[in-house]
Amino acid sequence: MTRHSTVLILGARGRLGLAAARAFAQAGWRVIGLIRPGAVAPHLPGVEWLAHDLRDTAGLAVAARGARVVVHALNPAYTVAAWRDEAPGLMDAALALATELRATLMFPGNVYNYGEGMPATLQESTPQQARHELGRIRVALEQKMARAVEDSGSAMRAVVLRAGNFFGAVEGTFLDKMVAPQLPSGKVSWMGDLDAGTPWAYLPDLARTLVMLAERGDLAPFETVHFAGHQVTARDWLAVLTEVAQEQGWLQHGQALTVRRVPVWFFRLFGLVSPTLATIAQTSYLFSTPHRLDNGRLVQLLGAEPRTPFELAVRQSLVEMGLPMASAAQFAMS
Repeated sequence: MTRHSTVLILGARGRLGLAAARAFAQAGWRVIGLIRPGAVAPHLPGVEWLAHDLRDTAGLAVAARGARVVVHALNPAYTVAAWRDEAPGLMDAALALATELRATLMFPGNVYNYGEGMPATLQESTPQQARHELGRIRVALEQKMARAVEDSGSAMRAVVLRAGNFFGAVEGTFLDKMVAPQLPSGKVSWMGDLDAGTPWAYLPDLARTLVMLAERGDLAPFETVHFAGHQVTARDWLAVLTEVAQEQGWLQHGQALTVRRVPVWFFRLFGLVSPTLATIAQTSYLFSTPHRLDNGRLVQLLGAEPRTPFELAVRQSLVEMGLPMASAAQFAMS
């Protein structure tokens, strides 16, 4: 691929979709962002917005003619039922579209595939033994991709870029749901073991990695690579958030944040009436089970993984969410 290539982004208004659209545009690609008919397109320089029904694969392929990469950033609502009902159909449409365009399909994977018994280090070859339904759905989606590539006879290719928890979007992440709303009050909510090291993916870095992989011409027909991101604990997060709160006057210097520990039983109990909380309960083990993603294959391909320093990434994320605080750019220059 060259930087004069065209990328079609499915779900371009979502958290990863917007980051990917911005990263591909900044890298000089022609970017087509798919939105539903009737949806309002956000203002994003360098992005051509295309309102089209995803189910009309043939028509969409004509409208996006020339696209050599398709980014599948579509997500159902965060409930098991929504993923069970919608995710396979979304993947089928994305695969059909990539085949029609003779393009490379890029899909963001996660660690649900490995299940609660996962080892501390996750490699591309680590057996996927998900026991909860959301994990089994994710495994099935990737298997569907592998079969489609094999059946296409080189008409399409596919890449799974696996990462940990996202942060760095305006909404839809743990940071904006559980942490940022209470930070100006000197409080945060957290779940799981405060000392468990887990991988976190800063979305601008992940999006730049998608671009770098898309620009390579030597990937296998079906490639899976791991994005290590920031391997941090809750205490690492709290250290940065405390410093920010003190700087902003939300805490006095020397004062600590009040950490509200949210127990798993809360999600299980209220999951009886909230499908979203029930789904969170299924994957709550991820916040207490130490694990990391081995990015050896990614580094072999790219030389290095894009990585914004953790403190700067957290500060930029808070600014992105609109918290009334000094610009992260000032911190970066200090």
